[in-house]
Amino acid sequence: MTTPTNSRSGALAPIAFVSQHDGSRWIEVLAQAMPYERIVDDNALSDAEALLVEIAIVADPSPERMARYLHLKWIHSVWAGIERLVPLAAARQLPLVRLVDPALANTMAEAVLAWTLYIHRDMPAYAAQQRERMWRPRNYVPAGEITVGILGLGELGRAAAARLVAAGYRVTGWSHSAKAIRAVETFTGATGLHTVLATADIVVVLLPLTSDTHHVLNAERIVVMREGASVINFARGAVVDTDALLRALDADKLSHAVLDVFEAEPLPTNSALWNHPKITVLPHISAPTNRDSAAIIVASNVTRFRATGELPALVRVERGY
Repeated sequence: MTTPTNSRSGALAPIAFVSQHDGSRWIEVLAQAMPYERIVDDNALSDAEALLVEIAIVADPSPERMARYLHLKWIHSVWAGIERLVPLAAARQLPLVRLVDPALANTMAEAVLAWTLYIHRDMPAYAAQQRERMWRPRNYVPAGEITVGILGLGELGRAAAARLVAAGYRVTGWSHSAKAIRAVETFTGATGLHTVLATADIVVVLLPLTSDTHHVLNAERIVVMREGASVINFARGAVVDTDALLRALDADKLSHAVLDVFEAEPLPTNSALWNHPKITVLPHISAPTNRDSAAIIVASNVTRFRATGELPALVRVERGY
């Protein structure tokens, strides 16, 4: 394999790893997957070296740090969520690649099934009964009598739908564009969203955060949901209007919400969500990225680009995903 060099200087071109978090473990696994590349922490690169960088691998980077890379050709995110990168990519007309990892999709599908079962099998109610020292079996409802509606049928949504179907649930799904998924009734458009919300016992939110999906689950849409339905939000906090959700829970319109994502993270200690009896708070753990599998995917994309100039599938910045 030919050693990659920078087209302007002829020197070995570093790849910047840019993150607001400790990137040492990421850099280690990326370097193992790409021993022919120099993966360098953004903070260790001088301004002169930053001018040589053509590829940035990022994990929730700050816009200020990205601004120093004036000669970027493309950005590869190792996070599935890329909403904070979209404005940068659009403004600079930079190709943006998000992580599409079957291992991540499998982890998310596992989490969706686990927390669907948590709600379906009345775990919140049994936990409340335990606190009251109350011995009271609840009626069992077969999975086939439960409808789970998935909002968002991308890679993660499709994997979750397949896992739920295999577990015996009735599954419906809604997405921006039409999708065909085996054993899943799919919908699109405003009427389709209304249908999914009105017929689901459990609504699972897996939509990317865009200007169109901000507070897509708001008071107006919660009104059409079934009495006693539940919500699982594994997307982004701002996809759900939290105030509207709280009002619906307090009014017994909805029975429970499992929230793994929030508009402010970590969730502030003074948030009312922590102690709400109808809310399960999770610390953004539904689908952690598998660094080892992600590094192999990133290495494959970088290698192909170095050899052929071909870019992986790109984020459609005009849509935000």
